[in-house]
Amino acid sequence: MARTTGVRRGRSRQLKIDLRAWLLIAPALVFILIFTVYPILRSLWLSLNQLEMGMDKPIFVGFQNYLQLASDPLFWKVMCNTLYFSLLTVLPSMAIGIGLALIVNMKIKGVGFLRTAYFYPAVMPMIAIASTWMFIYMAQYGMLDQVLVSLGLKPLNVLSGKKTVLPALSAMYVWKEAGYLMIFFLSGLQNISSEIYEAAKIDGARPWTTFRRITLPLLAPTLLFVSTIALTNSLKLVDHIVIMTEGAPNNASTLLLYSIYREGFINFDQGKASTLTVIMLAIMLTVSMIQFLKTDNRIHYN
Repeated sequence: MARTTGVRRGRSRQLKIDLRAWLLIAPALVFILIFTVYPILRSLWLSLNQLEMGMDKPIFVGFQNYLQLASDPLFWKVMCNTLYFSLLTVLPSMAIGIGLALIVNMKIKGVGFLRTAYFYPAVMPMIAIASTWMFIYMAQYGMLDQVLVSLGLKPLNVLSGKKTVLPALSAMYVWKEAGYLMIFFLSGLQNISSEIYEAAKIDGARPWTTFRRITLPLLAPTLLFVSTIALTNSLKLVDHIVIMTEGAPNNASTLLLYSIYREGFINFDQGKASTLTVIMLAIMLTVSMIQFLKTDNRIHYN
């Protein structure tokens, strides 16, 4: 009898602990359900419907929106643009980010100022960044073209060229993103014991050997996280495109998220915009899962 009573008390105590835990996370769950789960489910539903401006209610069309996109040359052009943009930005932003992290991790004077200066582009307002780079890329009178002219070269007018607009936007993105990724790399570097570097120095290891044989392997968990963040972020560029190019010239700078914005808020085609949204979510989920499943088991966690 006493044993049964003890079991009941233990269950009651555990139930109270579980209830408190659920009450503590309830506000966060409410926000996740309202602002994440519900929009995803609604996008899934709308992607199976036709809902354009002037329609009172959506019309169920099944997978017709997906089939139309699959046969649309513009959709595949947008996907190629997005892939090309990711190739131009992910690795360079990571490489520069880890380089900046190595610099600001040194014990030198003014390191606090350097950290702030490198990170500042990540917190700059969208309009300020777009205005700054518009001044740099402005045709003829912009800083870039003026430098080229002073060197005896022809002005490029990069934002108006089909072959130059995405590299130009990529340079702006890398400038903004590298400082953001630097913070994660700096955190990973500071978690590496200084004794390891001291032992390597005693053994006569050169800086490059130390970086390649010690720093990079111990940064593997951070590299996995940062690479996932960098890949998903590269799919989400829209604000600067709205301000600087609006997809011009001839959709050469139209990326996936801007295409979603254009269909949803300019053409008011919620069905097509939701279909593109589902495709983007599927791509981001697939990329993240592949990275974690293929890389996570090769990583050593301290």
